Amino acid sequence: QKDDSQRLLESFSSDEKEHTLMKSKAESYTSKEEMVLEESEPPLNSNVTAFALKAKVIYPINQKFRPLADGSSNPSLHENPKQSVLPNQVMETSTSGSLGSLSQGDKEDCSSSTTIHSTTSDDRFQARAFLKVISFPEVLTCESFDVKLCLCSLILKDLMLLDTELRKEKHVMFIQVLKIYLTDFCHKKKITDDLFKKILLIQENDFEELQKQLDSRLQNTEMSGAHNSEYQTLEDLERKEREYSEHIIDNMEAFWKQTDKAQQAFLDQSKCSSAKATKIMIDLTEKMIAVESLLSESQDLQAMDIQERLFNWELMVKMIDSLKSYIPEECKCRLNIVSNILDHLTVKNNLSVRQKEELLTDLHKTFWEQLAHFSNECIQQSKDLILKRLECRAKKREEFKHRQKAELGSLLSKTFHIKDVHDFLKAYHELLEKHRQAQWELEEEDDCKSTEAVADLYKELYSKASHALAELVTELFLQTLPVVTGLSVRECELLKEEWQENLVPQLEKWETRRQRRWKLFQEQLLQEKKLWIKEYALSAVMQKHLSEKQEKIIQGVVSRLGCLSDESVNYILQKHRLLLCSVLTRLTLRRVGMAALACMRMSRKKSLLQELREQHTLQKGFSPCQDEDQWQLQKAVESHILEEQEKLEEETQQTHLEFHQQLVTEIQEALQFLQQHMEQVIGQTLLQHARREAGKKSSGDGQDFKERLVEAAVESVYGTSNNINRLVQNYYQQLGKITEGYEGKKLQQLKSLQAERGERNRLRKKQENELALKEKQTKGLLNVSSTVHQRMVLQQKKVLAQFELQQQIRLESLKQKLLGLHHLETELENQLKEAEQDFVSELAALARVPVAVKKKPSKRSKPAGEKTHSKRKTFQSPESEDKDNSHENIQEFPGLTSGLCR
Repeated sequence: QKDDSQRLLESFSSDEKEHTLMKSKAESYTSKEEMVLEESEPPLNSNVTAFALKAKVIYPINQKFRPLADGSSNPSLHENPKQSVLPNQVMETSTSGSLGSLSQGDKEDCSSSTTIHSTTSDDRFQARAFLKVISFPEVLTCESFDVKLCLCSLILKDLMLLDTELRKEKHVMFIQVLKIYLTDFCHKKKITDDLFKKILLIQENDFEELQKQLDSRLQNTEMSGAHNSEYQTLEDLERKEREYSEHIIDNMEAFWKQTDKAQQAFLDQSKCSSAKATKIMIDLTEKMIAVESLLSESQDLQAMDIQERLFNWELMVKMIDSLKSYIPEECKCRLNIVSNILDHLTVKNNLSVRQKEELLTDLHKTFWEQLAHFSNECIQQSKDLILKRLECRAKKREEFKHRQKAELGSLLSKTFHIKDVHDFLKAYHELLEKHRQAQWELEEEDDCKSTEAVADLYKELYSKASHALAELVTELFLQTLPVVTGLSVRECELLKEEWQENLVPQLEKWETRRQRRWKLFQEQLLQEKKLWIKEYALSAVMQKHLSEKQEKIIQGVVSRLGCLSDESVNYILQKHRLLLCSVLTRLTLRRVGMAALACMRMSRKKSLLQELREQHTLQKGFSPCQDEDQWQLQKAVESHILEEQEKLEEETQQTHLEFHQQLVTEIQEALQFLQQHMEQVIGQTLLQHARREAGKKSSGDGQDFKERLVEAAVESVYGTSNNINRLVQNYYQQLGKITEGYEGKKLQQLKSLQAERGERNRLRKKQENELALKEKQTKGLLNVSSTVHQRMVLQQKKVLAQFELQQQIRLESLKQKLLGLHHLETELENQLKEAEQDFVSELAALARVPVAVKKKPSKRSKPAGEKTHSKRKTFQSPESEDKDNSHENIQEFPGLTSGLCR
């Protein structure tokens, strides 16, 4: 009964400390200790063990006297006094029984009792609240089970902050580049000072409004689902990251629309020529591509730095956890040696069992109470220390901001010319990089100092605990034992010396064990680094694939347009490259965030598997197999670890696939925005091209000459009505013959093209039939040697190849048709111009007008579609809208002929 009461007391002490750590939780969750206890069955096959586990009563594994179901007690058949487990074993060494969990011979029982995979536990883990931290030092006081979640949440916070800073930097750069161009126009007197200030103020206000809208939406996202501002769940974090990404994509779309609007307003106010406007837009686009390149490179480097910071944080947290666990482990070791000495005295009948248990109970109770008191003091001191350091960090950050703001203001106040735009962009970006680096170094230095300070507190706690235990042991050996046992003081001093001598090898063993555990942790961290490097490589491959695919698409679109000038084509390609770079930069950062979320989702299972593997490695290294049973047990453990590792890899792959599908969806949405924006850009370019062509057709002095000719012919006495009517009728007849010949040639050409297309289709079908025949011949071999998936992939490639071939043939046919029609239309226009010149010459000769007709140089070399225009403005629309309509061709000069007929 005394032994039982002692153990219950120890259990109560441990539970009380755990309750102190957990009492601030908003909700109750399955603790890590409970999960590990389910894996920690003692290496016994007795009914007592099964009863204790089912009853949720925890008894130390190697307890010498174990209560039975009927209340009596019996010495343990597996007595091992050198490994007796003392208080806080369950709470402080959570995986000490991992090997024991596999002591049952049946592997299925092992798997069921030690499995770390459960759908229910996954759901509970998703909804488990963990502390919401804003800086690393706060993590040093978190529970060890929440550390990984807290660290990854800090990584997400840093990525979000980086995205915000780079986005603001891009906005400022665009405003400054626009300001440089406006300043140049203002110096050239193309716009006034008032107009310059007005345009700049409007754009600044528009961008500020855009940022306010984004801040409002992000604030709503942050507030939604926040039942407790101090805690957060992984489910809420994933939702917020998803909504944040959606808001950023929307903001990016609005930003580029606003930049287009700003450019157009600038060009409209400056009243530039079309060619000059195109050149300016190309220049602005090139400058923004340079900005995107700078920001993308900076983002990639800083994202890797942030990831490296995570590994440094984990090392620092592991160091603190190691100090925390070292204190109870060493104290347990010291108490074990005391227990062994008292056991030896009991065997010699110097102590009764009851006396021994009373002495151990008093010693344990006194020591663990003192240690709990010291630990609470240490935790409180750590929190106070971290709070002070965070206050100092906030003050330093404010000082940094004031200095940085002054430096930025000094740079932005300088005057830059258009030729210095690249120098300005480089200087501004380098200054912000310098500021970020200074802030980064400040935080890293403060993180290290905070960790060192907390480590010093735990070293002080270790010193206090060791000193307190030494005093209690000295009191036990030199004051209590002489009275209870009747031994002399000298004999008790020899017992104390024996305790100290036995303590040295045990402490060396624990130190070796601790160093081995630290090495295993470093190996695990190295494996995680390799996984992150692989993730970055995959991200680069994805970015390259999307970039090449989108470039191929836009090149195809531009090549099909055909009518645009080289400058317009260059502008479209540059604009597409700019938007694509912006989209890919955002999606790359989103992929890094998703990798962090996947790491958080799998952290619990990885942690438990790592502890199981670590415990097995340590047990294997320090306790070699002595007999066949232990060897079989070790094999069972290794087999189970491999099985759990395969399950973990499968679930990790499934988790990454889920996030990848989500990323693909977001990529499609972003590319949809890119496509819609490029459609507008191409539409605007085509519209400007049409306006330029119309301006070319309306240029020249032919219209003035025709007006003077009409007036002279009407006033001339040589031209009679009959002569002029006959001349006009001849002209109309000639136009009719020309258009009739054009229609005949066009019909003949279309028939020829259709025949050629039919011949190509016949040859293509013949080739397809031959290919299908070959496939039938090899079908049996394919069915035997290929899997269903491979055959599906081959069929998919075949269908896509056929589709691309058909599309290519169709496009080639359309190109040939367009080229043929263009040739016919050019020939038609030249004939119409010849008829026009002949008509004008005959009219001038008939009316004897003393004004010579101005012949245009090389009338056949004029651009297609160019025509003269009549006096009446209603007939000035280009005839190229529908060259197939012969009536429009005949109405070439209605003003001239109708004026003469009057």
